[in-house]
Amino acid sequence: MSVDLLITLAILLAGSLGVAFLVLYSLAWLASRKEEEKAIALDTQDNGIVFLFDDENLVNATPSAHSVMAAAVDVGSDWSRLLSVMITKFPTLQHEIAELAERGKIILESRDGSAVLQCEWRNGLARITLIDHETGHSHIDMDRHSLMAMEQELETLRATTEHVPFLVWRELEDGTISWANSAYISLADSLSDDNDVPSWPPASLFETHLLANTGASESRRLNLKDKAGDAHWYDIYRFKIGEDYLYTGSSADRTVKAEETLREFTQTLTKTFSHLTIGLAVFDRNRRLALFNPALTDLTSLPAEFLITRPALTSFLDRLRDSQMMPEPKDYKSWRQEMAALENAAEDGTYEEVWTLPGGMTYRISGRPHPDGAIAFLFEDISAEMSLTRRFRSEIETGQAVLDSLSEAIAVFSSEGMLIMANSAYTSLWRLEQMEGIRETSITDATRVWHAKCAPTPMWGELRDFVSRAGERSEWISQTRLWDGRRLNCRFVPLPSGQTLIGFSPEERPSALRPTLRPQAHDTQFIEL
Repeated sequence: MSVDLLITLAILLAGSLGVAFLVLYSLAWLASRKEEEKAIALDTQDNGIVFLFDDENLVNATPSAHSVMAAAVDVGSDWSRLLSVMITKFPTLQHEIAELAERGKIILESRDGSAVLQCEWRNGLARITLIDHETGHSHIDMDRHSLMAMEQELETLRATTEHVPFLVWRELEDGTISWANSAYISLADSLSDDNDVPSWPPASLFETHLLANTGASESRRLNLKDKAGDAHWYDIYRFKIGEDYLYTGSSADRTVKAEETLREFTQTLTKTFSHLTIGLAVFDRNRRLALFNPALTDLTSLPAEFLITRPALTSFLDRLRDSQMMPEPKDYKSWRQEMAALENAAEDGTYEEVWTLPGGMTYRISGRPHPDGAIAFLFEDISAEMSLTRRFRSEIETGQAVLDSLSEAIAVFSSEGMLIMANSAYTSLWRLEQMEGIRETSITDATRVWHAKCAPTPMWGELRDFVSRAGERSEWISQTRLWDGRRLNCRFVPLPSGQTLIGFSPEERPSALRPTLRPQAHDTQFIEL
């Protein structure tokens, strides 16, 4: 056989083998394609709620199943969306579905016993079927109007929860989140790593177990740190709903900032008032102690541990009474009435009282109103002042007694020409009522009285000039006569600080030799008897 013939036969054989290989490959591909399509195809009798999942991707579903997916939260993968719908009734689904490939089939019953979830592993796909116990199948017939009403209500509730500016979420008994609104999901996504794919359920952001002992109307403030490490505060409320818990959280950053500012301001005031010797106690509108300084503990002997607890005004006054740091009342009922009057007077800014304490101390207590209904009480130790006042009063009384013991009529005028002191001989000589001579009597008023009871003389005008004269002055004496004929010796003595002492000494005569001197129309001379 020739070489050319051999080459031709070889070429024909190779071509036949290539065509055969291509045919076999095509048949194998078509077979695998049919198997794949068969695997993801649903039976014609699958009219219920059936899902086919390849890992977390939904590859096929019945129309009823698509309706369920339409109501799911739009977050993460197809499996995350289905889990957001199913986890409320089947809380263990997320954990048990991971064993489906090994177990082959899993049947889960809902918490309320109303439905069953059948999970099967078929050709590498997860087939999930939801069956309702009451109907025996997953499809529930409903009239059009009822369905429209339910859909409208669902749309309203969904729009409401999605647009509220605070966090709303629901947790199962084990703390797994079964539902959350957009605000919560957005916050959880913002705190997750940038490479993390959103999934269901979202991360638990707060330690909600701290609210175990709080009531429905009570909140607890919890903090949450962002990626930068900054803390954000939220007021969290918890509500029991069946076996689950509903939580709401509103931002409290502004409130916390305001409280910190107020606390810093209070500390600044406390440091400022710490150097005052006057005790300060500020009670807020609820009549609880909001601010005090160290001087208050020194003056009242109340322990700082008690004041730090922010006692009420009544408790504060009770402790003062028990420690004998306020006047002992006659009876408790009247004392309570006095304390109520004290509070009202302090609100008006009219309360001021001096407390004489059993230990000999004397306090001046003042009440002043403050903004927003608060009141402040000032405790001032005036024991030294009162002691000095008493000593001055004693000295004045002693000096007055000494003056009263003198037979000479004495009057003292200030630099402004006002009478500031006189003795009993003075009031007796000029026939004045007791204390009348020192009540806003000027030198002009006094000389008018003297002139009316004495013979005319220019001495009174000179005296007025002497009393009001500034600078250095010298003592001088003069004489005049009373209308009863007695000679009146007068002396005028300058005192420190511009004051002037005036002394009157009438000469005494026997009554038989003392005729009354009566003024004549043109008499300007004195008749010596």
